[in-house]
Amino acid sequence: MTPTSLITGASSGLGTEYARQLARRGDRLVLVARDTARLEALASELRSAGAGAVEVLAADLCSAEGVAAVADRLADPARPVRTLVNSAGFGLPLSFETNDIEDEVRHLRLHDEVPMRLMHAVLPSMLAARSGVIINVASVSAFMPRSTYGAAKAWLVLFSRWANDRYRARGVTVTAVCPGYTHTDFHARLGLAKGEEGIPRWMWLQAPRVVAESLRDVGRGRAVSVPSRRYRAIYTISRFAPSRLMARLAARGR
Repeated sequence: MTPTSLITGASSGLGTEYARQLARRGDRLVLVARDTARLEALASELRSAGAGAVEVLAADLCSAEGVAAVADRLADPARPVRTLVNSAGFGLPLSFETNDIEDEVRHLRLHDEVPMRLMHAVLPSMLAARSGVIINVASVSAFMPRSTYGAAKAWLVLFSRWANDRYRARGVTVTAVCPGYTHTDFHARLGLAKGEEGIPRWMWLQAPRVVAESLRDVGRGRAVSVPSRRYRAIYTISRFAPSRLMARLAARGR
């Protein structure tokens, strides 16, 4: 049976690139996001490129109803999902004290509670089949103090490390992907044009490379994937550098 991959946040950013690369390897796809028009446009593009079955599931993951709809799809025994990519997310300014607290709560739920619920929904069928892959798109910010974004991504990394150790022997791997600054429309949605981050050009990555490297690490069963040598070096340094220094470095950009 052709495997099925479900991707949240598929209408933009790394979610779109995961959809493209998983389609090229022959997976059936379930594309999840709020924007139906953008999902349909991506589905049309993938079908035109020769992808197999592409299912569109429009759902607002900031709502209980949207999460329930996706969880029900993941738990459907008649249509098993063998790869789950948790890529939905959004960013906030680093000034926690002036951010709207309800925005912060939605931010925390989308980055941590939603992936937890979706993993809980899909794991029983994956474990029963002794086959499954879960990809949690985190961030290199998980390894450094960076307001609530880094904190939320740190939870995702720690849970993925535990879950990979827990379930790998039973056929299911869980990988936290931790990219650095990557050219997608993520920053445009924050109201920033390319180059406004104040980040040196050498620190920017291209989405196709990030996804390709992460899928190689997923294939090796790694719990954490940090695409590119430059960010693996930063990850290594962050383990030993003083927190104050890492916080100053992390404060660059938005």
